[in-house]
Amino acid sequence: MAFRGSTASAERRYRTVAIIIVMLGVSMSAIDTTAVVLALPVMIEDLHTSVLSVVWVLMSYLLVITVLGTQVGRLGDMFGRVRMYNVGFALFTIGSLFCGASVTDGQLIAFRVLQGVGGALISSNSGAIVADTFSLRERGRAFGITGLGWSIGAVLGILVGGAFVTFLSWRYIFFINLPIGIFATLAGHYFLEERSPRKKEVIDVGGIVVLGTSLLLILIFLMEITGSGWSSASGIGIGLGVAALIGFIAWERRARGPFLDLSLFRDRIFRSSSFAAFFQSLANYAVIFLVIMYLQGPRGMSPWDASLLLIPGFVLGGLIAPFSGRLSDRKGARIIASLGLALQAAGILVYSTLSMGSSVTLVVLGSVLNGAGTSSFFPANTSAVMANAPPQAYGISAGLLRTMSNLGMVSSFAVALFFASLAIPRDLAFEIFLGTGSGVSGELAQAYIDGMHTALMVSILLLMAALVLSLLRGREARTMQGPDPGGSR
Repeated sequence: MAFRGSTASAERRYRTVAIIIVMLGVSMSAIDTTAVVLALPVMIEDLHTSVLSVVWVLMSYLLVITVLGTQVGRLGDMFGRVRMYNVGFALFTIGSLFCGASVTDGQLIAFRVLQGVGGALISSNSGAIVADTFSLRERGRAFGITGLGWSIGAVLGILVGGAFVTFLSWRYIFFINLPIGIFATLAGHYFLEERSPRKKEVIDVGGIVVLGTSLLLILIFLMEITGSGWSSASGIGIGLGVAALIGFIAWERRARGPFLDLSLFRDRIFRSSSFAAFFQSLANYAVIFLVIMYLQGPRGMSPWDASLLLIPGFVLGGLIAPFSGRLSDRKGARIIASLGLALQAAGILVYSTLSMGSSVTLVVLGSVLNGAGTSSFFPANTSAVMANAPPQAYGISAGLLRTMSNLGMVSSFAVALFFASLAIPRDLAFEIFLGTGSGVSGELAQAYIDGMHTALMVSILLLMAALVLSLLRGREARTMQGPDPGGSR
């Protein structure tokens, strides 16, 4: 739909509408993420399944998004970013409907895979749509606004998800996506404009299969070790997964239209920013789960009360994100993103001091530091990547950045569980982590806290790796002259 009026005013209106629609996609994903975590223990009981099975309600979604990330971004370059974004909304909405109607754990996991396909289309094309719509000097602010959408969604996921799980049913955490998804799909269809040239691309099916196999093997057997301890079969399985990962890298060097466009990594800023995103997600994604389960388990809080303690961090993060994005437009991403990583490390360090008798004020403090750090890092880091990506490859670049982050996210959960479980009796490890045990007290509670501390210290080390990469990325130019494909038309 064309926006009437003078060119400048019509462009301003279009940008406002575009950023709102992108925010809806980000918010819906955030609502789904936080609400599903709250609902896991209830799902186990209602679906008469095991903890090992229900963990894959989270893992399957992340795995699909990770494996498809760059490829669906490539579909956007081929067939239109707006078109693929809208298809993603539709698939995510349909998947949500069937997730809420699932009667077995197998059905729920299968429809989470469908949700993941839609989520991959949304996340991989949303960054490219922002880059197509906003000028180079405005993208940091735009990505900061989308970061606000994530924080709003995360808070709503905690509040609305907690209310649904407590007073209605876990199924409504999926049904709530229906009105949002329908509205966003229609709005995207009628109001978003295709602003990118079409280009021929090749989908790397072989890369998808090899990477998916590698990650699946590693995650399955990491979970097996966490729940049952080390075995020769688990070792062989992880070895095969690592071998497949090495094979994936070798494949990518020769593939036509590779899964990973390794040429993008020749750019120092792109390379450092992408790997910083990977280590940040690997370090930080599972922290919220560790802390929530500490509150639910050893501290005996309800999921609702435990989650409320984390809301201040999301609220502050939502307020900070637009300003950190705007500041990165003016000063570049290096300092802003690096400061964000340092704040996240400080927040996790606060969490690592938690004990049976700690004041809940420490949880709020850790949440505030972590939320401020996350909302400083993501807009600035994303802006740096998109500012240094070739205009004809915005979709691939955005998808690759998202894939690097998702690789960290999908691995973070398994790594955190692994280290947290080292000090926990194997037969109770998952039950304690998800708050489904009959009781967590005494020596068992202290064992969980010790395991949590170990996992948190590993997270801090990973954040330090991200911080080094962020500082070494160099300063990117933000005052380019001449035509800007993301500017006004």
